[in-house]
Amino acid sequence: MKNRFNEILLRAKHLLLRFPMILTMALLASVGAILMSENPNWKYQNFAYSKFTIVCCLGISVMFALKMISQRIGKEILLQILGVVFLIGFLLFLPEKQEYFTENYVYLIVSIFILSHLLVAFGAFLRSRKEIGFWQYNKNLFVNLFLTIVFTGVLTAGVELAILAVDKLFDLNINSRIYQETFYFLLIFGSCFIFLLFNESGLQHLEKDGNYPLILKFFTQFILIPLLLIYLLILYFYCIKIIINWELPRGWVSYLVLAYSVVGILALLLVHPLKADSAKSWVKGFSKIFYYTLLPLLVLLYVAIFTRILQYGFTEPRYFVLLIAIWLTSVVLYFIFSKKSDIRFIPVSLFAFGLIALILPYYNAFSVAKRSQKKELLQTLEKNHLLRNRKIDFDQKLDYKTAIDIRDKFEFLTQRKEFDFLLNLMDAPKQKELKKEFAMMNYWKAGNLVKGYFPNIINNQNINNYLELYSLQTVIPVKDYQYIANLRKLSPAFQNNYETKEMILQKDKIIITDKMYQENPMFLVALNSGEQKNLMPEIIHFFENYKNQTGRHEMQEISIVTQLGKYSIKFYFDSISKNGELYYYNDALVLVKE
Repeated sequence: MKNRFNEILLRAKHLLLRFPMILTMALLASVGAILMSENPNWKYQNFAYSKFTIVCCLGISVMFALKMISQRIGKEILLQILGVVFLIGFLLFLPEKQEYFTENYVYLIVSIFILSHLLVAFGAFLRSRKEIGFWQYNKNLFVNLFLTIVFTGVLTAGVELAILAVDKLFDLNINSRIYQETFYFLLIFGSCFIFLLFNESGLQHLEKDGNYPLILKFFTQFILIPLLLIYLLILYFYCIKIIINWELPRGWVSYLVLAYSVVGILALLLVHPLKADSAKSWVKGFSKIFYYTLLPLLVLLYVAIFTRILQYGFTEPRYFVLLIAIWLTSVVLYFIFSKKSDIRFIPVSLFAFGLIALILPYYNAFSVAKRSQKKELLQTLEKNHLLRNRKIDFDQKLDYKTAIDIRDKFEFLTQRKEFDFLLNLMDAPKQKELKKEFAMMNYWKAGNLVKGYFPNIINNQNINNYLELYSLQTVIPVKDYQYIANLRKLSPAFQNNYETKEMILQKDKIIITDKMYQENPMFLVALNSGEQKNLMPEIIHFFENYKNQTGRHEMQEISIVTQLGKYSIKFYFDSISKNGELYYYNDALVLVKE
């Protein structure tokens, strides 16, 4: 037993000495995740922990890729320094405030994570001519990853159950956060440690020849390839349907074609060594026909993509789908016409296309999407005669669908910080209002604000009209009131429940149940879960003077006062909107006095 324990310690020591930067990144990511989970209501601190955790998780794959490259070419310290500089630069590049963390940052982070894993796949083999070594390396990584998932799952479940058993059997009253912290630590650092244990010495161990796993052959031959044939039949029948009906393909067919292509390429990579075995004729047959089956599907893919792009313009997702289609075309042409094809072309070419999408000036995904949506917005305004002296003429009539389209484009461009472009389309008073929303990055509110400026929206789409009432009051009088709170920030700690708000006043608890988004809206105020009042009738009353009207209308004040037990409670709404039977508030303050 002692010898076994010493052996484990020795292997752990060797692992720490061999992969220090990878384990450091995993440890920091675990700490960041724990701090993030412990302080869910600390908005800015929590966002800082979130950024730190994301970058450290990225650092795990980046440092592993650089380690494999250094084991091939040397220069380990230089590569590690470059890796740390990149990660620090990326952390500083992310926005300081959560409001500025928009969806384009999500696209960027996901793309860089994919690129870092692609670098792990081929980085150490750019100078190596051993294709089979490249395959063995990635096959072993794939197997080790699967084993890591199993081992980590068992270890995490076992440790969590052990803590629970000790807690219940010995009445220790262990803090519930221990379970969460243990989970994050084992999920990130524990899984990384186990994965590196399977990789032993690293590149030399991973690329050595080994027997072809029978389970891999069974999985590919009897699960992956039959599934691919089913997808192929569905897609080909859909192509026939399109030709017969002479109709444009549906947008989601793009994702089905991409799924078939990616899974098919994965299947080919998994069975690649079996091509040399004459007894495995099914592998040769599948390898020959697969790329030819993609040719008509690529035509379908391009038609589906350009149908959406020509109709709605580029967005980042459409850009990436088009880029993957171009990459797939290059892969198909390469393996059809190349006499000495190399499977390394697949990850290397995808990595190159990914870099183009992120860093190529003017033509990267984010630049193209912004230019396209600005162009689409101007074309929409010109087509509907809504521009006068280069400013939007809000007195013109327009249909509901166009109003929604303009709103969505304002939201999109606000998220991408195209403030100057948008402000130049507005007159001075509206510029002042929009600047307030831009400063707080309320992109959804900025879009609705612009849509509300149109008083003459024709409801020709059989959709309920949008009506918004907004308060002109910018200074809230708090005389005689003892407590004030932002309604948005009153959700109970450690709960992601936006319907229930709690305001603790000494020994009393005021509970606000907000279900304004639901079919039967409710705005319920209760004291200590006892006496309660539904303020929804008062909220509905605000709209009675605006029957059969749409757009955005100003009010001097939007407030409701109610008495609950010994407390007088007053709500101030920044705006209240109505769309059919749905009511909601954008911002609200609650004032309380005894």
